[in-house]
Amino acid sequence: MKRLSIKMRVTLWYTGIMVLLSGLALAVLLSASNRYIQNNVKNRLEERVFSCLHEIKWDWEDGQLDIDDDLSVFQNEVWLGIYDRLGYPLFGQAPGNFPDGMVFKDGRQQVIREGGSVWHVYDRHLEVPGYGPVWIRGISSQTDSEEALTAISHIALVLFPFLAALAAVGGYLITKRAFLPVIQMSATARGISTGGDLSQRIGLVKGKDELYQLAGTFDEMLEQLERQFEKEKRFTSDVSHELRTPISVIISQCEYALEHAPEGSPESESLQSILEQSQRMARLVSQLLTLSRADCNTQQLQLETVNISELCEMVAQELEEAAAQKSISLELAVQPDVLIQADETMIMRLFINLISNAVSYGRTGGHIKVGLSSDEKGVKGYVKDDGIGIPEECLGHVWERFYQVNPSRTVEKGRGAGLGLSMVKWIVSAHGGSIRAESELGKGSCFSFEFPVL
Repeated sequence: MKRLSIKMRVTLWYTGIMVLLSGLALAVLLSASNRYIQNNVKNRLEERVFSCLHEIKWDWEDGQLDIDDDLSVFQNEVWLGIYDRLGYPLFGQAPGNFPDGMVFKDGRQQVIREGGSVWHVYDRHLEVPGYGPVWIRGISSQTDSEEALTAISHIALVLFPFLAALAAVGGYLITKRAFLPVIQMSATARGISTGGDLSQRIGLVKGKDELYQLAGTFDEMLEQLERQFEKEKRFTSDVSHELRTPISVIISQCEYALEHAPEGSPESESLQSILEQSQRMARLVSQLLTLSRADCNTQQLQLETVNISELCEMVAQELEEAAAQKSISLELAVQPDVLIQADETMIMRLFINLISNAVSYGRTGGHIKVGLSSDEKGVKGYVKDDGIGIPEECLGHVWERFYQVNPSRTVEKGRGAGLGLSMVKWIVSAHGGSIRAESELGKGSCFSFEFPVL
């Protein structure tokens, strides 16, 4: 299950708390309003009923029940009625739409809902000397203010879901605005990760909260990293430049000495070994210098229309001898006259690095397949071998500079220093293409690349 983002979780927490607080407030409002209405009506009914308890008596002279003439049937929003023990009305009346047959309950308030009306009823039992028991009933409906309070409570109940939704939207917008610095930091980090441009900064306007302070700290860290990286690039470039001259002198002196050394002598073998290692170092320095210039954006590509098919076949032909020394067959599946806009020297280096890698790490008696084709989508190529392969955990690191899957074997076999694939990656990217590596340990590797159409 996919985890929710922090922004969404904060929004949900905020919304949940707001809904909970609003729900509690609504519950308190409904409870308080209902209690107020009940108490208000009860007090009104009790006051009205109790006020007439002393207005009823038995007239011994006339032999009948005497009810004060000043007693009003409807007063203070209360209908008053007096009934005998069987419920027969002796005085007053009930409202027109009040239901008949209501049971008398002494000292208890009843709430009756009938036909959309709400009635509050309060009964008192009175024992009249000389007559017997009578019932005094007070009936009242809600007043305008009480009905308004009830209506407000109902409206609040209806509006509650909309208020909850509004709280969710408001919480999301507030959280989104609060997390803008985080989004900007993430975008800057992603831009640096994909583009490698350490000059990018988050650049938030100065603020006092923690996120703005964090952004400022990140900017300071990026500035330090940029300075250190620039120093490293300058060092690599300077060292590469300084090494070119002495290496060239060593190579030329070795070649001169070999011309005069007796063939097959120990001196000749030593000079040959020095020459080979010097040439290897010269290639390493050349690659370092190229990558250093690429880092500084000073490595200019000499773009022209290049027949990449001819370059591929030429490089493969030059490396056939090295492949034959390991009894490796080199098979080509190259579409003729595939043209791209590219730097010819760089594309040649691309094929040299990929095919020589396949030869170096291919098994004796194995096979190398080189393919190249084009269609309306672009130019596609691959170099595939059935050699030792690359462990899955190492596959994502093969493009890193100086990375070697097995450094000890690389040194023993006199293979490269781990710059070849890094160079290949840069060449492909500089030409607007893409490259990927697929490998299975013990079964071989395949490097596939693509270039845009001409």
